[in-house]
Amino acid sequence: MDYIQKIGVRAKKASGKLALMLQEDKNNALRACAKALMNNQDEILAANKEDVIRSRENGVKESLIDRLMLNHERIKAMADGLLEILNLPDPIGEVLSMQLRPNGLVVGEKRVPLGVIGIIYESRPNVTVDAFGLCFKTGNAVILRGGSDAIKSNIAIVNTLHQGLREANVSEDVVILIEDTSRETVNKLMRLDDYIDILIPRGGAGLIRSVKENSTVPVIETGTGNCHIYVDEFADFKMALDIIDNAKTQRLGVCNTCESLVIHEKISEEFIPLLYEKLSNKGIEIRADERGCSISPGCVPATEEDYYAEYLDKIISLKVVDSIDEAISHINRYNTKHSDAIITNDYASAMRFHNEIDAAAVYINASTRFTDGNEFGFGAEIGISTQKLHARGPMGLKALTTTKFIIFGNGQIRK
Repeated sequence: MDYIQKIGVRAKKASGKLALMLQEDKNNALRACAKALMNNQDEILAANKEDVIRSRENGVKESLIDRLMLNHERIKAMADGLLEILNLPDPIGEVLSMQLRPNGLVVGEKRVPLGVIGIIYESRPNVTVDAFGLCFKTGNAVILRGGSDAIKSNIAIVNTLHQGLREANVSEDVVILIEDTSRETVNKLMRLDDYIDILIPRGGAGLIRSVKENSTVPVIETGTGNCHIYVDEFADFKMALDIIDNAKTQRLGVCNTCESLVIHEKISEEFIPLLYEKLSNKGIEIRADERGCSISPGCVPATEEDYYAEYLDKIISLKVVDSIDEAISHINRYNTKHSDAIITNDYASAMRFHNEIDAAAVYINASTRFTDGNEFGFGAEIGISTQKLHARGPMGLKALTTTKFIIFGNGQIRK
């Protein structure tokens, strides 16, 4: 039995016991892990510093360094995230329905854990804590395979979580980090269907595509974020500029950042120069179509690839359209089904956009940056699902459960 199979066996065994753990005991363990994170900050930051230095030496761009970097504030946020999960209602055991059949059988349905969840992710060490907390609360063991760029950070964090679990008398195997970052371990993990019930990839388009194409374990796709904002002909300019500024520049390296703009031609002559000034002052390059470039010559001509791009950088695409029909068509063609927004004061336009855009989250007059489990009231989230089966949008606790039917009889046999 090789390294990955042994991990699978350990996680499967731990998941059986975890599924039966009482809510109070799970909450006590989460509290102990949050305390351990706060007590071990220096060790975690020292490990993270090594990862950051190595990434800079390897030429990683600063927007991705930001995703990797930890500080005292971010570690406290991770610990607070566990405490938030602790305070959320435990969905395990929730009875969703119960009905009496004519034959006297009582048929019910209740929430149960998925079992063992595998997560393959890149860069962001906070995912290590969020994934553990959400999986643990829902009675799932988790196998984590982070990227090589964050390996020192992830080892330090998981060692800290293990310390908290030991203090709470819980098996460390409820969260296992694969410390071998070779491609071979990923390939083996994707075929560990004897032990893993669900695989969740979090990262760039290449990673997600590879997992979808090669995994024999069922996959929940958490998508890349080519998020669009459409500025309608009936938009309030100040609102549009403020929302675009926030959606693009607050954090460049996250999946709910706006990467693409669509502007109605009736306001383009007046609005695009204001937009160009706003974004260029923040160092953002606008890659625009021919009409956009003719209005603001400082724009860079866009290619077809630009409309598909998730830049995670100081770049944004722009397309001028003749109508809301063209805007909807353009967005549905190029988006990644993540988050898209319309800025408008027209109710009919808002409702058309809301009804016709194919995305996990559709906004009217608000920034796409709100697509986040905490902002939606779910606490931390395991990722943003852009598919349509099992879960869609920010995946909180309930998305990490399945259901089973429970049937009560008194001797019935089928005739």
